[in-house]
Amino acid sequence: MRYVVSAMRDRVKQLVPTQVTEQVRESLVGYGVQTSDRRPLPDFLVIGTKRGGTTSLWNYLIQHPLVPRLFPAWNTKSTHYFEEHWRRGEAWYRSHFPTRRQRAALQRRHGGPVRAGEAAPLYMFHPLAAERVAALMPSVKLVVLLRDPVQRAYSHWKERRTHGVEPLDFAAALAAEQERTAGERARLVAEPEYVSEAYDWYTYRARGRYLEHLEPWLDRFDRTQFLFLLSEDLYRDARSTYRRTLSFLGLPAYDLASFRVYNDRRGAPLDPALQAELTAYYRPYNDALRRRLGVDLDWPDGAS
Repeated sequence: MRYVVSAMRDRVKQLVPTQVTEQVRESLVGYGVQTSDRRPLPDFLVIGTKRGGTTSLWNYLIQHPLVPRLFPAWNTKSTHYFEEHWRRGEAWYRSHFPTRRQRAALQRRHGGPVRAGEAAPLYMFHPLAAERVAALMPSVKLVVLLRDPVQRAYSHWKERRTHGVEPLDFAAALAAEQERTAGERARLVAEPEYVSEAYDWYTYRARGRYLEHLEPWLDRFDRTQFLFLLSEDLYRDARSTYRRTLSFLGLPAYDLASFRVYNDRRGAPLDPALQAELTAYYRPYNDALRRRLGVDLDWPDGAS
């Protein structure tokens, strides 16, 4: 069996990332599930926020020799287990992470601790994710990127437009948000296996009310398990933010040749009237977040 899997992996290496057939992928998933009892749960999660630089930070982290990519989905940053794939069960989740033997080999080769993880910006926002993570991985480390919620909302809308699922302009999309997403959060709680595209796609305004979505995490995990990072710091000085993240995860220093931006969304500047309206809307939420976390959020919201 070991030789069959080895040959399969050699073949897949030739095909990654664009030519892996679904059949090969499913075979590897099956192998991962069969060996799930040998695969420790991840050491860290990047839980948010959407459009806050999670793709960039994840790509920086997996360039570190002691941070393995997800298996068998090399070109993704998340399993989406704690929201979309909860019904698949723990063995399926473990199948994405290296075995103890693979971790030990990496440690011997590179002389340091291995840190496996994933980056899933919907985790912070999903109403059941914190409870699920705490039950399965109470000691996990949590990395949270927080972006000026005004710019986050606009970037979220631009992404949806690019993907062809948002026919409305930004102002209209904001106005339609409540109607589009009505009842979705309650249904996610009531039906644990329910998946809501509307809740993920069209929550431009709601996702920037960070504290209400962080509270379930703050209630279940010790403050020392969190690293809060400003997306603006990542954009201004990715190298420094990367170093802070490595230190938090207990990884040895490792420098990258470059820090390219991943998944950027360029476009016209936000309409000043909308920017002013959203800035006023988020001001009390940002103030509460500052007080709760005790951090300086360098956002232009006029907060004292």
